[in-house]
Amino acid sequence: MPINPSGALGHVPVAVYVCALTPTAVREGEERGRYYADARHWHVAGAWSDSDPGLPLAERPGWQAVTAAMSTGMIRGIVVGALTHVASDAAQFASLGVLIRERGGFLADVAGALPTRYTPGQRERRRDIADAASGRSPQSQAAEKGAS
Repeated sequence: MPINPSGALGHVPVAVYVCALTPTAVREGEERGRYYADARHWHVAGAWSDSDPGLPLAERPGWQAVTAAMSTGMIRGIVVGALTHVASDAAQFASLGVLIRERGGFLADVAGALPTRYTPGQRERRRDIADAASGRSPQSQAAEKGAS
């Protein structure tokens, strides 16, 4: 069982897996996977790819390398550029995720991650909270400005 479950922050070793027809699409998928992992402070232990999405998943050399890395404990999670890289639909992706969890790992879909959206005033509130946590408050900053 992974120390940090899917979605948790921590130095969890993961693999980035991409299956696309063109080298450009593979490169872009790998970049998105690395960015997704980095944002969660996951360590990318390796990136594997395959160029034939028509080949069954179990027969793809890149996927075989990823599953071997998971079996040996080299990685705990698999980050994919899109669920279509490993499954034909959401139900099949969910089933694959269950299978991987049963083996102590997790499966993450980069395409399923939504960009961060801020509500009006949210950035200011977060800054105020961070300032308060560090011992500085908006009131003390205003007093400092008035004293100078």
